[in-house]
Amino acid sequence: MYRNLDPVRVVETADSLRRRIEKRFPGSGLSRVGTELASVASEAAAHARWLAQPHWPLRLLASLAVLLLLLVVGSSAFAAYTAIQTRLEPASLAELIQGTDAAINEIILLSIAVVFILRWETRIKRARVQKAVHVLRSIAHIVDMHQLTKDPHRTLAPSPTAASSTKPPLPPLELERYLDYCSELLAMCSKIAAIYVQHFEDEVALEAVNDLENLTTGLSRNIWQKIVILGREL
Repeated sequence: MYRNLDPVRVVETADSLRRRIEKRFPGSGLSRVGTELASVASEAAAHARWLAQPHWPLRLLASLAVLLLLLVVGSSAFAAYTAIQTRLEPASLAELIQGTDAAINEIILLSIAVVFILRWETRIKRARVQKAVHVLRSIAHIVDMHQLTKDPHRTLAPSPTAASSTKPPLPPLELERYLDYCSELLAMCSKIAAIYVQHFEDEVALEAVNDLENLTTGLSRNIWQKIVILGREL
């Protein structure tokens, strides 16, 4: 029961986080990021169901293509066998080597074609996962941009507002909560990504998700350094 991520629960958690951010920081850019991430979580749940199910039209098409290739190979082999049987003089060694080499090359090329067709479904699903992970990676960087200008030293030791500054610094408690929300958004990005590969075991897709998790972990580490600084002074 607790060995798999439940996409429904992930969507509920993302939506709950969105509501909390909107309530604490209404109309803020971070609340809009939370809204977008909740939407991405809903899409991920639908995509995860699609990834977990076999794509029968593609599998049927691949099976037909493989059958066609086998028919071509069988007909070519039968034609070659018939030609050899009808020859009156024995084939020379050079002709035998040339024919064998051509047959081997044909078998190799056809084998590559069969593997390509059989992995057609996997490549389509992999492309879907990579595109989705790219969206999550962009959201993670957007979250990092929101926390980038939140300097705890400026909050703890406020100086006269510079002319280039558009907003005063947040109070310490508000800044701590803001940074907490940033860290939670990054965690949600990695959890949403994990949904895609939970029932789709592909090395390339898993690597993309692992890279995203490493990214969000690194960004969260920077955020928690700021939270620690605030905690020491409060």
